[in-house]
Amino acid sequence: MQTSILLIVFLPLLAAIVGGLGNRALGNTVVKSLTTGALFVSCALSWPIFLGFLGWFGLSAETQVVPVMTWVQSGTLTFDWALRVDTLTAVMLVVITTVSALVHLYSWGYMEEDPDQPRFFAYLSLFTFAMLMLVTADNLVQMFFGWEGVGLASYLLIGFWFRKPSANKAAIKAFVVNRVGDLGFMLGIFGTYLVFQTTSIPEILAAAPGMSGSTIGFLGYRLQTMDILCILLFIGAMGKSAQLGLHTWLPDAMEGPTPVSALIHAATMVTAGVFMVCRLSPMFETAPVALGVVTFIGAATCFFAATIGTTQWDIKRVIAYSTCSQLGYMFFAAGVGAYGAAMFHLFTHAFFKALLFLGAGSVIHAMHHEQDMRYYGNLRKHIPLTFWAMMAGTLAITGVGVLYVFGFAGFYSKDAILEAAYARGTGLGNFAFWAGAFAALLTSFYSWRLMFLTFWGRPRWIESEHIQHSVHKTPEEAGEDTTGGYHPHESPASMLVPLGVLTLGAIFAGFLFTGDFIDSEAFWGGSIYYNENLIHALHGVPYWVKLTATFVMLTGFAIAWFAYIRDTSIPGKFVEQFRLVHAFVYNKWYFDELYHAVFVKPAFWLGRQFWLRGDKGLIDRFGPDGAAWAVAQGSAVAKRVQSGYLTSYALIMLLGLVAAITWVLM
Repeated sequence: MQTSILLIVFLPLLAAIVGGLGNRALGNTVVKSLTTGALFVSCALSWPIFLGFLGWFGLSAETQVVPVMTWVQSGTLTFDWALRVDTLTAVMLVVITTVSALVHLYSWGYMEEDPDQPRFFAYLSLFTFAMLMLVTADNLVQMFFGWEGVGLASYLLIGFWFRKPSANKAAIKAFVVNRVGDLGFMLGIFGTYLVFQTTSIPEILAAAPGMSGSTIGFLGYRLQTMDILCILLFIGAMGKSAQLGLHTWLPDAMEGPTPVSALIHAATMVTAGVFMVCRLSPMFETAPVALGVVTFIGAATCFFAATIGTTQWDIKRVIAYSTCSQLGYMFFAAGVGAYGAAMFHLFTHAFFKALLFLGAGSVIHAMHHEQDMRYYGNLRKHIPLTFWAMMAGTLAITGVGVLYVFGFAGFYSKDAILEAAYARGTGLGNFAFWAGAFAALLTSFYSWRLMFLTFWGRPRWIESEHIQHSVHKTPEEAGEDTTGGYHPHESPASMLVPLGVLTLGAIFAGFLFTGDFIDSEAFWGGSIYYNENLIHALHGVPYWVKLTATFVMLTGFAIAWFAYIRDTSIPGKFVEQFRLVHAFVYNKWYFDELYHAVFVKPAFWLGRQFWLRGDKGLIDRFGPDGAAWAVAQGSAVAKRVQSGYLTSYALIMLLGLVAAITWVLM
């Protein structure tokens, strides 16, 4: 098992190095084969470990720590580079390697015409290695190494099309916003080391209960030690997992290629914050105020992002805000103490959200890279395989199922989260329950809105100048051809096979694993804090609570059907009636404008002052420019002395000699 763990983690790194350095010298096919093959090997090695913790098929696995090397020894600060694999890590291993392997394969078709394919595949593999380092970390410093590694890879992938200004801006925005969160994460790590005198995660978690009730000096006040540490660590999670306040980078990150969206912003990197909170769950359990913050921020994000998803027209942005909302579910599940439910939703979400992103990529590929859903319509007849894949993803994210019979993936994990929030019985728990229930209604609405606009109705692509220009044929030139001369086409097999595999996950992941993730303390084996009383209360909630998610799902579906199938004039009438509300939501609650006014403009003003008055007015004036002026003036004086006549030089020498003799005699 130790050899398997080493191969799982380091094969993607090796592939990234060889593919990145070899680049065009090796050629597209060699680099793609190398990186994709390495990820499929890592995936094949990860599943037996995961199934071993489940005890399926006679397999068995136990927690292991695989030492790699001694890393730092400085006074009392000592830690090694080691790979820790327990149940929590095993869950993340299958999520990361499965989605990454399928995204690599999918990219063969999606990126086929891109001239920089080797660089793209090397970046993908580098990202996967960094994410694997994060989830196998045995200490906080190693976790931070992976944390920053995925941040770097995300920057490179979002800005992959660097000749595109919007992609460059989106990459910088993601990098800067995440640095804000990472400052909190670093302070949390520093504070944790100060308190526990170690960065070892097992040692910290073992000692955490003993620190309950202790206080620490922070910003001139005596505050609860564990609350301060956990809130600082959670700020890091807010940045990486795009929670309310530090969420603004996630939608703009859609400027990267669609496979990047599926890998980073649906299934892996954005879940790093959820993983970190669950990994440190025994520590968070000693910090009730911090758990309250996690619950509130998660529930607020869940609601906030869902409202924005209802108004967007870009197919990828709708799914991006959906991701932000679903992450909110995971966080408030952790906040109420249902860490198993949080990880279960992370697990199921990876399948259906990656499926939706890759399905959207297949639609975009079919529509000559048009992303505006207003120019789609009736595509189910032209790309039926993509349609059925996205249908499975929609059924999963909206939580379609029959209680005690069968349901798609989200039916089990989302329902468990809502029931846990209600079962918690606190004010924040009730707030999270109702916010989550309303967000589920909105999720159903915008998910079916996406499906109806894309796959039903009349073929509106004849109105898209972008598509018509790409095929050099206008509707008039097409004559009687009602499609304007362009017929959408199904994606190649390299894109459809990953969709098929993810479809199976969206259908069966919840049904197969709900018992282990939610009810089995033995399955988790101490890798997370397991609240047995909460799980018992979760199963004993009133029947109407169990039916709430199904009721709101059906309500959202009905509203979408009436508005986009039965009477398509309803959306326009609604916007006209509630113009201010629609503008507020469509403009993303004006967070970007607020941050621009509060942070960006003052920062630019301050920068200009330092540049004009400090750099040019002071440093350049009295530094380089001043020195150059003094040299020029001195040169002018010296130039007059240098006449070029021998008699002048002889006179100067004589005067100098007389002056020297006089000085000596005096």
